[in-house]
Amino acid sequence: MSHAGRERTEAAPYRLTFDGTTVTARPGQSVGAALVAAGIVSWRTTRRAGGPRGLFCGIGVCFDCLITVDDHPGQRACLVPARDGMRLSREETRPSAEDGRGGEGSDGD
Repeated sequence: MSHAGRERTEAAPYRLTFDGTTVTARPGQSVGAALVAAGIVSWRTTRRAGGPRGLFCGIGVCFDCLITVDDHPGQRACLVPARDGMRLSREETRPSAEDGRGGEGSDGD
């Protein structure tokens, strides 16, 4: 089967903003993939040690890639499809309980 004469047309990239910086994404790409492709590998920190976090599993099993999307916190960047005009921001971290156990959703660090 010949594809001669067929031109492949690429869809225009989406433009997202991450903490005021423009990031581009391809249609079908997740927010997490777009950030990593743009060289942004960390967008939240752990509660106790302040360690950087971004993509880890990439399939929605862990919660390392939490990000705020269009003012909705707690979104897993690996599962959220990129859309044109999205506003992304770092996930605000809250200190864990003083007993050091970290409670529900502990980062384990």
